[in-house]
Amino acid sequence: MSTSAASPAADADGAPTDVPAASRAERIGDAALDLLVERGMRGLTHRAVDERAGLPQGSTSNHARTRQALLETALRRQVQLEAQLLTPDELPGAGGGNPLADTDTRTDTDALADPAAPVDMDAPVDMDVLVDVLALALHRYLTDHRALLVSRYELALEATRRPELRAFFDSAGSVFRGPLVAMAAAAGSAEPERHALSLIAWAEGLMFSCAVGSFHSAVPSRAELRLSIGELLRGMLGGRPARG
Repeated sequence: MSTSAASPAADADGAPTDVPAASRAERIGDAALDLLVERGMRGLTHRAVDERAGLPQGSTSNHARTRQALLETALRRQVQLEAQLLTPDELPGAGGGNPLADTDTRTDTDALADPAAPVDMDAPVDMDVLVDVLALALHRYLTDHRALLVSRYELALEATRRPELRAFFDSAGSVFRGPLVAMAAAAGSAEPERHALSLIAWAEGLMFSCAVGSFHSAVPSRAELRLSIGELLRGMLGGRPARG
C-alpha cells in the first residue's frame, strides 16, 4: 500500500482547506524557526517556509502576508515552545501550574503561551526548589533545545533593526520576565525587579556562551548549574548554603 497521501484541497490562495488554522500556524512557525537556525535571517522567505512545512505554495503568504507578519509568526511560535520547556508540575508553586498563565503578569501577548492553571505567585518559594527549577530549565536549553536559543538570537538581532518587531519582541519577553520577578519576590527579594534582571542577565550570558560562544563544547551539568545558581541567588537574597 502506498504511503503517499493525496494532495490536500486548497483555497483560492493555495492554502489547504483541511488543515486547522492553529495547526497551520504551528507548522509555519516551526518551519520558520528551523530556517532561521539553518540559514539565518536571509534564508527565511515565504517560499522556503512553504517548502519546509510541506504546504502548498502560497500557504505562508496567505497566513502571513508581509515579512513582519512572518517574523511575528516565528516569534509567537518561539515563545510557545519556550513556555513548554518545563511542564506545569515542574514549576514552583503549590500543586504545580504555569506562572505564565498568571493574570497579573500576562500582557496582551498572553495568547503566545499555552493556557494552564494559574499559580499563586505570592506564595513563598523555597530557595532549593527555585534553584532546581532554574537549573533544569537551563540544562534543557543547553542539551536538548540549543536550536531554540539560536532562533531566539536571530530574532533578537533582527529586532534591533526593525522597531515594529522590537515592540513585539519586548512584549513577548514580558511573558517570561513578569513571573520571574514574582518568583524573586516570593523567594524573599526586597528588590525583585533588580534581582530578576541580574538573574536573567547571568542566565542569558551563560546560555549564549555555551550555545554559540567560546564555551559551546562545554555544557555544564545540572549539578554544576544548580551550584552556580544557588551561589548567585543566595548572594543576592541571602540564605543557607546550597545543598550538596
